Amino acid sequence: MTTYFCTLFDSGYLIKGMAMMESLVQWCPDAHVFVLCMDQQTQEILTASKRSYITCIALADIETPELLEAKKSRGVAEYCWTLSPCLPSFVLQHHSEIDFITYLDSDLLFYSPLRPIFDEIGNSSIAIIEHRFAPRLQNREVNGRFCVEWVSFRRDEEGMRCLARWREQCIEWCYYRLEDGKMGDQKYLDEWPDLYPNCHIIEHPGAGVAPWNYEKLDFTQDASGKIEVDGSPLIFYHFHQFQLLTNGLFDRLSTFYTAVCEEPAAVYEAYERALMRALKVIRTISPGFSGGLRPFFKVIARRWAQRHVPLPVKRFLHNFIRY
Repeated sequence: MTTYFCTLFDSGYLIKGMAMMESLVQWCPDAHVFVLCMDQQTQEILTASKRSYITCIALADIETPELLEAKKSRGVAEYCWTLSPCLPSFVLQHHSEIDFITYLDSDLLFYSPLRPIFDEIGNSSIAIIEHRFAPRLQNREVNGRFCVEWVSFRRDEEGMRCLARWREQCIEWCYYRLEDGKMGDQKYLDEWPDLYPNCHIIEHPGAGVAPWNYEKLDFTQDASGKIEVDGSPLIFYHFHQFQLLTNGLFDRLSTFYTAVCEEPAAVYEAYERALMRALKVIRTISPGFSGGLRPFFKVIARRWAQRHVPLPVKRFLHNFIRY
């Protein structure tokens, strides 16, 4: 029985997307992933990789007139968020054999079997996961209680009603700012547990681990090297902020997170190895590929600004910078 997923990324996230999918099929061998390729290079490389578990979708195939109109006023990240509900909706519309599908962010990595999550979801129509912010970051919940890193929908009345409404909302408004109770694609999820009785909130402690919650967790490794979180297997980690650099090194996190608590080293080391394996695969297809590799000195300068530029100045500049 096939387990269906979907994700989206461009060549700037191709290395991360490939690493995510390779780890996914390692721990969920029956996985099949529909990838919305945000540029031609991504589609060409994924097609050439001949991964039987990948089905590529061209951006032009999914873009309706209403999406093209919305695209005019949105930054790259904002448009990707707009497409978050459009992708699973498109896949379900064109593949009647699929009863259940899960949208995944491309900057995840899987560390152990996914079966505990699906067992927990059971026959639910919808499945979402909380940010689970650390206590000092709890005020960030104003931007959204839930994280659009794992969102599942079943082809039943409630699941399809929820997905259709989310799609309409994101096409109408999806921006990188908090406004009138909205924030990107994620704050719309806040009301789902109240609106949809069959919406399940994933509780497994090894799911959805991320920079915004790792400081409150206890990481251990058993004799075989398997990573555990609060005594449960780590299933997936969300690598927010992580960057690959042109000099072959990595930039893991800003001091906003690490000054309070250092990142879990074993988790990040495994991700770095996975990224290098993915890059090797990609470069056998496209020698010299450098998508997503950030200039070393530019990243260092940005980290300096994060440490030393006063917060009011950064907030002011944020109004003029599109992501």
